[in-house]
Amino acid sequence: MRISSWIMRTPREPMTLEHREEEPSVGEVIVEVAGCGVCHTDLGFFYDGVRTRHPLPLCLGHEVSGTVVASDAGTDEWLGRNVIVPAVIPCGACDACHDGRASICMNQVFPGNDVHGGFASHVKVPALGLCPVPDLAEDRLNPARIDLASLCVIADAVSTPYQALLRSGLKSGDVAVFVGVGGVGGFGVQLASALGASVVAIDLVAERLAALEDCGASLTLRADELEPKELKKQVRGFANERGVPSWRVKVFETSGTTAGQKTAFRLLAPGGYLGVVGFTPESVELRLSNLMAFDAVAQGTWGCLPEHYPAVVDLVLSGKVQITPFIEKRPMHAINQTFEALRAHEVRGRPVLVPEG
Repeated sequence: MRISSWIMRTPREPMTLEHREEEPSVGEVIVEVAGCGVCHTDLGFFYDGVRTRHPLPLCLGHEVSGTVVASDAGTDEWLGRNVIVPAVIPCGACDACHDGRASICMNQVFPGNDVHGGFASHVKVPALGLCPVPDLAEDRLNPARIDLASLCVIADAVSTPYQALLRSGLKSGDVAVFVGVGGVGGFGVQLASALGASVVAIDLVAERLAALEDCGASLTLRADELEPKELKKQVRGFANERGVPSWRVKVFETSGTTAGQKTAFRLLAPGGYLGVVGFTPESVELRLSNLMAFDAVAQGTWGCLPEHYPAVVDLVLSGKVQITPFIEKRPMHAINQTFEALRAHEVRGRPVLVPEG
């Protein structure tokens, strides 16, 4: 099968459209791409020197939705089905997978990192872990009327904060605090609200905060307008008003900045929880002893396990988590301009690149 891909040969050099022939091997399928979201991880690979595990040249892109158009003999039950391709696909057979630690599977497949990704006409991936998409033409299954291309952002931007929420043990009535609410953090706010939490959104951008006031955020705070002590006081007051003790306040760092990570760590209180979701290659200086003094927990999360994807799809298709107002579709051929615009902070929503033709 002929596959057209936008290839990164050298970091910071424009990606070029190239063609190759691919056929699925044992256990694999080929998915015709409906949409591929652009993540800040992609910018890290392209601009910041973060190394991909597959040597260059490589096609980036790990937020993929589409239709299975080719398979091997053992995966032909997927032919013709609409799917979301998980951003992290564990092997399911190693010791880590068997011990319930599939997120750290050493044999995992990360499209756009381990193999060619979704900034392409098609992507070849393992069938294991594919998330089936229900019939989007059925109103009862898709009352929010979401199209297949838009669902691609579930593969990281929506599912990753969902796994972070699950790991935190968040319960209805808890307080969830998100530091940085562009992209992943904004979807995290909606998810936490859908799960019954009272949500605080913290950011530097007023427009981001305003957009979430009707999408789950009960309190919005500008980190650049409040001193750290006042920010913590506001969060503590919000929890106290609801009778929520400090050990039921879950803080999530989703900015992927050093300033955001410092802010999130400062918000920890006795028995508190910090979920580290955002990524920055920069070092952060923290007083780690706070974890000891507060008997608190800090935990990272790497992507989302495929078994959690169907629940996220249900939340999106039901309209409990909105994605349409927070994404921006662009033609795939605008990939280089889109990367430049994202780096310059000129894009308001999550870009979704859609193949032409």
